Amino acid sequence: MLLKMKQLFKIFTVVFLAFILASCEKDEDQAVLGEGTDPVISANKTTAVLLSTDATKEALAFSWVNSDYGVNVQLTNQLQFALKGTSFSTFKTIDMANGAKSYSITVNDLNNIVLSLGVSSVVATDIEIRLKSTVANKTHYSNTLPLKVTPFINGPVYTYTDLYLIGDATAGGWDNLATNAKIYPLLKTSTANVYTYTGYFAVGGFKIIKTPGSWTTQYGMGASAGVLDTSGGSGNISITTAGYYKVTINVGALTYSVASITPSSTTYTSVSLIGPSVGGWSTDLDLEKSTFDPHVWVKKNVGLSSGEFKFRANHDWGTSWGIAQEFFGTATGSGGNIPVTTTFNYNVYFNDMTGDFSVIPVN
Repeated sequence: MLLKMKQLFKIFTVVFLAFILASCEKDEDQAVLGEGTDPVISANKTTAVLLSTDATKEALAFSWVNSDYGVNVQLTNQLQFALKGTSFSTFKTIDMANGAKSYSITVNDLNNIVLSLGVSSVVATDIEIRLKSTVANKTHYSNTLPLKVTPFINGPVYTYTDLYLIGDATAGGWDNLATNAKIYPLLKTSTANVYTYTGYFAVGGFKIIKTPGSWTTQYGMGASAGVLDTSGGSGNISITTAGYYKVTINVGALTYSVASITPSSTTYTSVSLIGPSVGGWSTDLDLEKSTFDPHVWVKKNVGLSSGEFKFRANHDWGTSWGIAQEFFGTATGSGGNIPVTTTFNYNVYFNDMTGDFSVIPVN
């Protein structure tokens, strides 16, 4: 009987110890996530001169020590790049693979990032790089790395001729300066030599020029209404009643027409670019609304990365415009994404009434 009691006691002890161990493991599984430490990042270079002939080679290598939260967690890490002195108010990002503690960026990828930050010339430029680390609702940033980088610029293949409105009937007035951001382009069409512009015109006159800042070449009214003249003595095309018009010109036949239209009554608080070309499908880059025509939106000298984008209103997908056509076209709500083949700086123009847009490389 005594032996049997001892055996029962041993069994009870084993079961009790197993319960205690299981409880400890459960407590360990439920360990509280600590506040975490800032990650620490380093790079193998502080200067980089980028060459197009080295596009696929390594430009820079990063390594880092992850944030420590006291327990094993899956971190979401992201490299952020910004111009020096901007406090990362505007930045470009690269998402890191899960578990990665190092990253090598190619010459071409780094070059695209630098250009998309707004750098438009081949000069040594100071940028800053940091690592953003996130888990649950906790975010930590690493130390900031300096980098002086000299990019290369290979512009897009752009074989189109642009024409612009000028005159006191238009937003830009007669101020023919290359810096006048209110000189708007006409829309190129699929028909050779034919251009259109749909929008508001004030009482006054206008002409059409080839290059802002130059009067060569210019198009004005010729011997009679509807006829274009390319000489310096051409007349102004007159608007006698303020309103919305569609202007169509043919620089081959030297003809033009001005037709009154009924404008859309819908206006928007904001219109933006969104998509990989501007940082991703969760990043809006706002255009600037014209003070002359509430349907016209402009963004000058903006860096676009190779990829694609759409236009959308009020930072919402309820109203958006797109078309699978590069540089210019008429975007629609059911259209595809607008492609950008080459990372470069562009002037972007958009008309929310018609969907007409122009994406023009900056010379």
